[in-house]
Amino acid sequence: MFSIGIPTYNNLDYLKLCISSIKKNSSFNHEILIHVNDGIDGTLDFVKKNNFKFTYSKKNIGLCSSINKIFKLATKKYLLYSHDDMYFLPEWDQFLKNELDTISDNKFYLSGTMIEPNSGHIKLNCGENINNFDENKLLTNYKSHNFYDHQGSHFAPHLIEKTMWEKIGGMSEEFNPGIASDPDLNMKLWNEGVRIFKGINNFKVYHFSSLTTRKKIQLTTNRGDKTFLKKWGITTKFFKKYYLKSRTKYLSKLDDPKKNFNYYLELLKCKIKLFFIF
Repeated sequence: MFSIGIPTYNNLDYLKLCISSIKKNSSFNHEILIHVNDGIDGTLDFVKKNNFKFTYSKKNIGLCSSINKIFKLATKKYLLYSHDDMYFLPEWDQFLKNELDTISDNKFYLSGTMIEPNSGHIKLNCGENINNFDENKLLTNYKSHNFYDHQGSHFAPHLIEKTMWEKIGGMSEEFNPGIASDPDLNMKLWNEGVRIFKGINNFKVYHFSSLTTRKKIQLTTNRGDKTFLKKWGITTKFFKKYYLKSRTKYLSKLDDPKKNFNYYLELLKCKIKLFFIF
């Protein structure tokens, strides 16, 4: 049903768990696509042995380039981007399908609700790493821990229709290794008229706190918040507050931002920050 793209960088045990959760907890059959960065920990051998569709780079090229490469192999109508350190909980895809059945076009961005040991949308400690991961505790308790359908989500895992992904050019590779690439993707979607940015409470994943590609690169190579400000003239914080209305309860499609006194005051602050960057 979905093409699921997973970039990975020498994170084999987490990748195996992620794939296992998709196979075990999905209601439908999905196409799993993997981009292998480096892969000297056995990842490259693993994907070859198990006949996964994959792309490969000898060095870590970052999340943006990785997911762009792998989604070129996608054959399904819907593209779902996941990190390799996520565990998908039961019926995640059924809840996504239910949501898709209510949408008549491709102008949407749907994402999940993250359960994390110490933060996330829902805080529930079922293990801070794979060595102390308590799968039974998670499966026993996740239904009783809820957030709400939320507005303006910009986190993975997220689902976008393939032709829309192609129209906006996928992820912007100037944001490698990945910081602020998700808000940038949302901004590009916004400019194409997308107003459904919905995080679905029942689409739940357990997340091991970003033990993924971008965390293994020296982040001094690119501060994504500055890249976003230079590109769009506003900060990610401003975009999430006034456009996406992030983490508020989802009620309906978003409207254009209300341009009141506070809007213009904070916009001015963005312009001052932009001036000092240049």
